[in-house]
Amino acid sequence: MSTLVTASDIVSLPVSGPLSLEDTFFCGQSFRWCRQPDGRYAGIIGSTVVSLWMEGSTLYAERLSLDEQPLDTLCDDYLDLHTDYEGLHALCQCDELLRRSVDFAGGIRILRQQPWEALCTFILSQNNNIKRITGLVERLCENFGEPVSCKDGSIWYTFPTAQRLAELTPEQLAPVRCGFRAKYVLDAAQKVASGEISLQAIYHLPTPEAMETLMQIQGVGPKVAQCALLFGWYKLDCLPRDVWIGRAMDRFFPDGFPAQVLPIAGVAQQYLFHYVRAHPEICDKK
Repeated sequence: MSTLVTASDIVSLPVSGPLSLEDTFFCGQSFRWCRQPDGRYAGIIGSTVVSLWMEGSTLYAERLSLDEQPLDTLCDDYLDLHTDYEGLHALCQCDELLRRSVDFAGGIRILRQQPWEALCTFILSQNNNIKRITGLVERLCENFGEPVSCKDGSIWYTFPTAQRLAELTPEQLAPVRCGFRAKYVLDAAQKVASGEISLQAIYHLPTPEAMETLMQIQGVGPKVAQCALLFGWYKLDCLPRDVWIGRAMDRFFPDGFPAQVLPIAGVAQQYLFHYVRAHPEICDKK
């Protein structure tokens, strides 16, 4: 028996400014999206499974799960559709390399992910590549998340709560195969579940204090803290430094980004990261 599709199961959202779903989902900020054979992108936002695709400047979203969460509100918030990215791009025009980075990867948007999911994900990301991180996150959700039924009979899983993970021992977490990161995940879960670290309070802290708070967790250093704050708390002034960004910053911005870019350093960093990964030779030029 087929499932009835109502008008609210497919919504269209006009997008102001550039949006690349491909670059946004696979630039290393989220690990729960997959490219479908028909060119659409399927993923789970909270407990809602959606399929997304672009036609011109219009974003289409189709609900795949059986819940009734309003898709327009969900996607507008998650994909940061209401932010003026063209205005952010204008701030990057003060530098030639940043301008080229925006031209190359300006369709990237900073996803507004749930703070706990971002924190836990980037703890798992340490010394890892995107493929392995995706596998870790998938196994964590399948083992400890809540099942979400879809119209086609498939099952997705929510990201497990801190309270759920705080109950576990390292042995119980073993099926995730996260190695040395297991103790860091459990320490983070216990501190969040107990209230020792308040995810909500971090929204209201200046970035340096927010970093200090997250670095109370075992295994969370400056890079993980800044990634979590950028992608989970939308603190756009964060500038996580991985190998690629480190090379680019040392080569082109030894004194840091231009002053006008600093408030959106995290956005500029995403464009630069995507650009230098695709053009590694630019960091080697003398």
